[in-house]
Amino acid sequence: MATTHLAATTESLALAVEAKDPSEAISILYRVLEDPSSSSEALRMKEQAITNLTDLLRQENRGEDLRGLLTQLRPFFSVIPKAKTAKIVRGIIDAVAKIPGTSDLQILLCREMVQWTYAEKRTFLRQRVEARLAALLMENKEYSEALTLLSSLIKEVRRLDDKLLLVDIDLLESKLHFSLRNLPKAKAALTAARTAANAIYVPPAQQGAIDLQSGILHAEEKDYKTAYSYFFEAFESFNALEDPKAVFSLKYMLLCKIMVNQADDVGGIISSKAGLQYVGPDLDAMKAVADAHSKRSLRLFEIALRDYNAQLEEDPIVHRHLQSLYDTLLEQNLCRLIEPFSRVEIAHIAELIELPMDHVERKLSQMILDKKFAGTLDQGAGCLVIFDDPKTDAIYPATLETISNIGKVVDSLYARSAKIMA
Repeated sequence: MATTHLAATTESLALAVEAKDPSEAISILYRVLEDPSSSSEALRMKEQAITNLTDLLRQENRGEDLRGLLTQLRPFFSVIPKAKTAKIVRGIIDAVAKIPGTSDLQILLCREMVQWTYAEKRTFLRQRVEARLAALLMENKEYSEALTLLSSLIKEVRRLDDKLLLVDIDLLESKLHFSLRNLPKAKAALTAARTAANAIYVPPAQQGAIDLQSGILHAEEKDYKTAYSYFFEAFESFNALEDPKAVFSLKYMLLCKIMVNQADDVGGIISSKAGLQYVGPDLDAMKAVADAHSKRSLRLFEIALRDYNAQLEEDPIVHRHLQSLYDTLLEQNLCRLIEPFSRVEIAHIAELIELPMDHVERKLSQMILDKKFAGTLDQGAGCLVIFDDPKTDAIYPATLETISNIGKVVDSLYARSAKIMA
């Protein structure tokens, strides 16, 4: 970085634009920021220089330099309005977020900014940076620290009645509780976010995030039809904004169709005008699962899971539901295969279903314990013995019903005799 400063003028900014390479442009912009002038025009030019410099450093993947820039700008923040400071700080943090593999750097950056905002008594900015920090901690699976931070932040924001920030924090709390598998608290936090959102104008992106979370929670409760409608609303919001989250909403819509045994609709949704914009690995993965489900083929299902591991196994929401779907499909196939037999070799069933023998044996024992069918495993002979369903004798329920009716009659007679004696 050069030691002599450049005047904060449009000409200096133009020099940076005309620079031959990014390094030269970055050097010029740093020199512009060193201009000691604090006139309104100079401040405006410096703000533009910061924006340009942030973009260049992001394009060059220089995350540490962005962190240094934020520290270097602290004296400058004392001479510009607080709202502009907040905008610049959030802009730089967003720029770091766009650089791959910088989650630890983002957390460190947010922690440093929180300390600075405490020292400078900048409550408005601190609350937003803390909310961002909590989101980063959650992504990093540091759930306890994120929850502690959010708990204190929610109380503070509710006192100030900042509805827009409250929606963000409540939504984040809902996601955090969902990650911790605490469904009642996740639903309560989402209801709080909706209540706060109803009182103000909510930007489409935020409304889409609320709908997406609503769909996820309904899907978790196996209410796939309601979940589908929420995912559709989220998809429309994100699609209008050309937000990358649109593809996830569409993916979860397809998942809901598969889970309610409407896998045949998946192809139609993908080939629709809106679906064609997002054709890629995520939709291909759901199409492969839908095909396997339609054909009731476990082999195709396992091939889909193997070929699209990143899109299916590594997505916690899809993985959870597909695991349930796989178990159901496996049970249906096994029940269909063993139906004609009273005694059959486990190896033969494994061969018919095209799965490893130990996997089939484990599943059969689980189904026997769950009383999906009556039988036992003869592990010495490697066979499954299936019993006929025991016929329930109708005399026992009838006897219980008769005794129950006699009890009611006796109670009624006792009540009458008590009245007569009185």
